[in-house]
This record gives sequence, C-alpha cells and structure tokens, in this order.
Amino acid sequence: MNIKEQEFKLPSHSMESNDGNSERLQPPSPKRIKTITPFEDHPDDADTVNLHSSTNPEDQALKYPSPSDCGSGVLSPDDEQKPWLSNGFVRIGDGDMRYETITKTLVARLSSCGFSAQVETIHRNGYSSMMSRARLHSFGIYSQAIQTRSNGNGNVKYAWYGASKHGISEILSYGFGLPLNNGVYGHGVYLSTVDHPVESLQSSTADEDGLRHMLLCRVLLGNPEVISPGSGQYHPSSQEFDSGVDNLTSPKKYIVWTTKMNTHIMPEYVVSFRILSCCNGYPKILEPPKHPSSDWMHLDTLIKALPEFLPAAAIKSLSEHHNEYKKQKITRHAMIQRVRHVVGDELLMLMIKSYGEKV
Repeated sequence: MNIKEQEFKLPSHSMESNDGNSERLQPPSPKRIKTITPFEDHPDDADTVNLHSSTNPEDQALKYPSPSDCGSGVLSPDDEQKPWLSNGFVRIGDGDMRYETITKTLVARLSSCGFSAQVETIHRNGYSSMMSRARLHSFGIYSQAIQTRSNGNGNVKYAWYGASKHGISEILSYGFGLPLNNGVYGHGVYLSTVDHPVESLQSSTADEDGLRHMLLCRVLLGNPEVISPGSGQYHPSSQEFDSGVDNLTSPKKYIVWTTKMNTHIMPEYVVSFRILSCCNGYPKILEPPKHPSSDWMHLDTLIKALPEFLPAAAIKSLSEHHNEYKKQKITRHAMIQRVRHVVGDELLMLMIKSYGEKV
C-alpha cells in the first residue's frame, strides 16, 4: 500500500500534568488559537492533526500528559534493556493507533528504498518528569512566538533522527549536543522527513541485539530557507528565517541550527527496529566495511600524524571524537565525516598518499 504524505497522522494522548504543576508550566494560549492535543485519540475526529501540512494555527498549541497517560504503557522483560525508560518514555502496544501508524509508515518508506524492516518496539515520551515538561513548555513558547510572527503558522513537522542506542539515550537525558554530521548543510542537527527515513537510517547503529533505534521528533521549522551544500552556516542567513531545508518543495532533510536544537526539536517517540534485508541495488550502508584495496591509512596512525599539520584546538576536538569512536559511542561513518570536516579532503588525501599503506 502506498502511503501518501498527507496520510501520516497520529492520534493524540491527552496532555495534563500529574503533579499539580501543569498550570504553572502550561504555555500561554492566545485567545485566537484553540488549544488541542497534538495527537487525537481517534484519527477520524475532526481535530486530527495533519503533521505534513501544519498550516492551521490550531495544530500548534501544546498541553501536558494526564496521570493515566504518564503511567500507562506495556511492560516486558525486554524493557529493562531500554535506557530511555529512565527518561520517562513508556512503551505503547502494537494495538495502539499510534503504533500502527508509525510502523506502517516506517516499514513502507524503507521498503521503497530497498530495505526490509521489522519494528520491534515503540516508546513514547510520557512527560512524567519536571525536566521533560519544562522542555515541552519551552517548545510551546517558541512555537507560539513563531505563530504570532507568522500569522498563526508555526510549521511544526514530524521528522526522524537516527543514532546509536547510547547516542539516543544521551539526547533524551541531556538534549542534543555537538552534531556529528559532515557539516555539508551547515552546522546544525540534520533530521530526515517522515517520507525519507533512510536518511536517518544511515546514522543509526545496530546495538548488541541487532536493533537499530530512531527518534521520531516534532520539529518547529517556522520559515525555512534552502541551504546549499557547503554553505558553512551556523545560523539563519537573516532574522526572516528559522531553519533550513535541502529543498523547499520536496525536502528530504531539515536543518535545525545548533543555537535552536534544544528548543525547536521535541523527541516524542523512540522506534526500535531490525533491518532484515537490503536489496534493489541500493547502497549497502548496513554491511560491515570491507578491507580497502587502494591507498589507505589506519585511523590511529592518522590521529598521531595530524599534530604536525593542525592547530592544537583541532587536534583536541579530533582526539575527543576518536575516544568516543573507540568506546563505540559514535559510528565509524560519523568519525570519518568529522575527520574530513576538520582536516579537509585535500590535506587528507595528501597524508594518505604520504603516510598510508597499500594492500
């Protein structure tokens, strides 16, 4: 079944606080904006949110989880292995409409790119802690500020973010940190649109059980601008813009600048899944790296040789990333992209030819 972009809708959970703090934390709602929950309990209700076309100001206001919602969820022995449970995430059952919608969308979109996927579990943000509600509160304040500036349209979308199990746990505990992407589209967090999860699949890493994990986040885009490869931007080009996209009409990638990454991105679901097969001639991004047959240089050797060519600050940054890589906190792909970003391809190729090995 072909799932069209307009069909990705998620039923909501009620969002009232369970500790009496909701009134104090509740983002203010302008009188002209009707407050609704971001996911409706029944997808056929008139208030169902269309997450691809958030042009209605009613789609933007936020509430907090109810006592029943924070405490509800499916528990299993496998959940003891999920570090995000300590961050207030609760498992939703496979009979839940949200589970079915997310699963159907992810599996279908990956299938269209040649990947056979099987969703194992989905956990949602229960907003059960003070910090999680504070983050939601902050997201709501910025959302309403952009609405006010943009005649009621905050342009909130859903997007995927892939990382290792440890990386996702760190994000849920502390927020987004230094982006580990290659910086081609500027310095920010790269998320892939709902229709193109394969972009985030490449950033995910299989854990000890062979599971991959991706965040499904609400993203406050506001007024996005097109970011061309190699832009080197750290922030919007002017105060007119809020975020970036690779293409205005058919985006595959959202860029949220580092200055806004923890106020304009709200992780709502952790989706854990397996890749069963890869076919149709698509890039074998899931295969283990093969031994090179051309000029190459061991990563440890490269790091030791770089102080001769780079300033101390750059060496310190690379050494920290190298340590994270050796501890399997970041992927090899992320480490290589960071090296290319700091060193530059021209110097890197020169060093490989000068210091590298041949097989």
